[in-house]
Amino acid sequence: TQGELLIKLYDTCSKRLSAGVIYIEEKNYQKSNEVLQKAQAILRYLMQTLDSNYEISGNLSSLYEYFIRLIINANMKKDTAPLLEVIPMIDTLRDTFKEAERIVHKNRA
Repeated sequence: TQGELLIKLYDTCSKRLSAGVIYIEEKNYQKSNEVLQKAQAILRYLMQTLDSNYEISGNLSSLYEYFIRLIINANMKKDTAPLLEVIPMIDTLRDTFKEAERIVHKNRA
């Protein structure tokens, strides 16, 4: 379902960011750049798929833009702090949508 895809995208983004933290700590800047650019691509995709008919879409778009700025900052400065700020927020979004997906399936049953 679309909900499951969204959850998988959040999960993958979080994993890429966590890998970015490890690569920066290891000073493997080429790999950190690769995984952080992939995380940015996921967030850009999520922005493109938002339905502007819903008020929450504007809020999510602003949040995704904020995440992307932090990731770019982390990547440029080789600093893990912005990533450590973003990861729990991505995980919270994933968990929220996971719960919403569970409720929708429960109500359909």
